[in-house]
Amino acid sequence: MEENKNKDGQLNIELDQAIAEGTYSNLAIINHSVSEFIVDFINIMPGVPKAKVKSRIILTPQHAKRLAKALADNVRKFEEANGEIKDYERPTVPMNFGPTGQA
Repeated sequence: MEENKNKDGQLNIELDQAIAEGTYSNLAIINHSVSEFIVDFINIMPGVPKAKVKSRIILTPQHAKRLAKALADNVRKFEEANGEIKDYERPTVPMNFGPTGQA
């Protein structure tokens, strides 16, 4: 890991083009065990009967807590600059989305 740090002690992080483009997600499902948090990012579309996990991130409990704090801090900063983010009581896309197969 020493070779990944420059003279200033900064970490050198590489971001390739495919990852830089990102993956859209409008649903995250979080599960945990004693030793890890698993976050599945999903893109669900109305009228499509099946949704696929687009990305899975596995974190230690310590990293999950740091991520939660970092997200909260960034949401606070965003709202200070842009106004309050509206939080809906219910998800805008129901969990039973898509056709049911009934005529």
